[in-house]
Amino acid sequence: MERFEIKNPAADLGSLGIRRVNNAYWNLSPEALMEETIKRGQGVLANSGALAVETGEFTGRSPMDRFIVKDENTAHSVDWGAINKPIDPQYFHQLYQKITSYFQGKDVFVRDAYACADANYRMNIRLVCEFPWSNLFAYNMFLRPNEEELLNFEPDWSILCAPGFHAYSGEDNTRQHNFAIINFTKKQIIIGGTGYTGEIKKGIFSVLNYVLPKERGVLSMHCSANVGRDGDTAIFFGLSGTGKTTLSADPERPLIGDDEHGWSDEGIFNFEGGCYAKTIGLAEEKEPQIYRAIKHGALLENIHFYEGTRAPNYESDAITENTRVSYPIHHIDNALVPSVGGHPKNIFFLTCDAFGVLPPISRLTPEQAMYYFISGYTAKVAGTEEGVTEPQATFSACFGAPFLPLHPTRYAEMLGEKMQEHGANVWLVNTGWTGGAYGTGSRINLRYTRAMISAALGGELERVAFHTHEVFGLQMPASCPGVPSEVLDPRQSWADRDAYDAKAQDLAARFVRNFQKFEDKASPAIREAAPRVLEPVK
Repeated sequence: MERFEIKNPAADLGSLGIRRVNNAYWNLSPEALMEETIKRGQGVLANSGALAVETGEFTGRSPMDRFIVKDENTAHSVDWGAINKPIDPQYFHQLYQKITSYFQGKDVFVRDAYACADANYRMNIRLVCEFPWSNLFAYNMFLRPNEEELLNFEPDWSILCAPGFHAYSGEDNTRQHNFAIINFTKKQIIIGGTGYTGEIKKGIFSVLNYVLPKERGVLSMHCSANVGRDGDTAIFFGLSGTGKTTLSADPERPLIGDDEHGWSDEGIFNFEGGCYAKTIGLAEEKEPQIYRAIKHGALLENIHFYEGTRAPNYESDAITENTRVSYPIHHIDNALVPSVGGHPKNIFFLTCDAFGVLPPISRLTPEQAMYYFISGYTAKVAGTEEGVTEPQATFSACFGAPFLPLHPTRYAEMLGEKMQEHGANVWLVNTGWTGGAYGTGSRINLRYTRAMISAALGGELERVAFHTHEVFGLQMPASCPGVPSEVLDPRQSWADRDAYDAKAQDLAARFVRNFQKFEDKASPAIREAAPRVLEPVK
């Protein structure tokens, strides 16, 4: 079997401080990485040909263990706090030295790749990792240089990923043994103590969320994007579980990307070269493109097999609810290559409202768009986390707070400027509950959600009457092709209207309370876009 190992003759791991490793495998093919994983007893093949692995102790990101080096370059630009936790340069250097020592005598897997499909913003990345399947993840998720580019590759950023290395919190100034640390001055990321691959991609996403808005005037976004046959681009913001990947995977609209994009003066471009989708509850009839993308070369994480088979049981959360698959974007039949599009005509904010209050679709003013963008609302439902017994409101600024080194209003202001400059429509779409809250009402039919989005994209909603939600001030369409009219007004879908009104006030108060921490940097127009609460919020 060919390994397709390509190394720049001038490249040397010594420039990263890595010396005396056993073997350094450079840019192996997916087939070779899958073989290495299986040979080392770290994974097995599923019946689809995908590689299945378990990431170990951590099956998701550990946001409390993510740090940014605080030095003269970042001290006054990063929005320090619970999300962006500072660490002194000396501890970064200390951990970096420990990881390079840890690599001595071991096999390492090197991947040269890049982020940003628009060549004007390309960022070259060199990843050195302990496990071959971590390298396969990077092959899938980042953009892939051709052979000639690999032979002349010079990295802008480097990542060292050592899941088997544990920090000593007292000595290394970490919270516990795992960590992910970004050093903007040295352009380096180090990851230790966790095998969860999402730390790799979100590390680079955090870097782009700092560099592009601050230095290049590009709005970085946690969103998916697709484009119509007529060239009309649409983008979809939403937290995990709101349908961002599902709703952008439309066979009638080529996919630009499913998670991370930039909005420049030229238009939209994908940061990545692949997709990282949740698989819990995955079914071919509901999400055919994602289901069919899970084939040879894809990487399944923490899934459970049906007993006695190699068939994944996507309903099982035996290991975690956060089961995942990564695959290169060309596994999607209608992926757009290169992954770039024009300025968006429609922007969708997706929320899974488990309180059953928000309309299934509503149109936002520019001020409302900025308010709801900064709010980044969705809800957790009972059973998704230990201790969650009823719906809980969750707010994540700009639909991606854990990855934003700058203050959220910086991104919101850029969105507002670009939205108005290019005349984009902004829609709030509730993919959650109707007819009552979770436990009483029912989940909004995916078929209806797709019909509403299609109507917005096709311009049908521009020809219908709208009326205003009394509490949230949202503009709700009176009709929509393919959707029963009683679904469009959430209050009308509840049997007990008084109960709806009370729940609407409760949710509105949660919005107002959450936004208080942003008020000092938000304009009066944005603050006035808040929902109307009858009683003062404490």
